[in-house]
Amino acid sequence: MAKDTIPTLSSLEKPERLEDLLKEDRGDDCLPCKIVGGGAFLGLAAYTYYSGHSQLEQQKAKILASGSRFGMRSRKMGITGISLGLAWLGIWRLVK
Repeated sequence: MAKDTIPTLSSLEKPERLEDLLKEDRGDDCLPCKIVGGGAFLGLAAYTYYSGHSQLEQQKAKILASGSRFGMRSRKMGITGISLGLAWLGIWRLVK
C-alpha cells in the first residue's frame, strides 16, 4: 500500500526508485489466500481435463461423422492445453 504521510516538496522533486514502488505496491497476501487461490486453479485444471476428455469420448462418433477438419487429436490437445494453462496459473499463484 502507499504511504500515509504527506510528502515534502523536496521529496517530490526527485523521482522515487522503481524497486521501492513495486515493493509498496505488492500488497499483503496471506498464506491461506494463496492456498485457496492456487487450489482453485488446480482443481479447475483437473476438472477441465477429466470432464473435457470424457465429453470428447461421449461425442466421438458425432465428431468423426461430422467431417470437421478439427478431429479428435486437435480437440484433445486443446483441452489438455487449457488444463495445463490453468494448472500453471495455480502453481504460479501458490508460489508468488
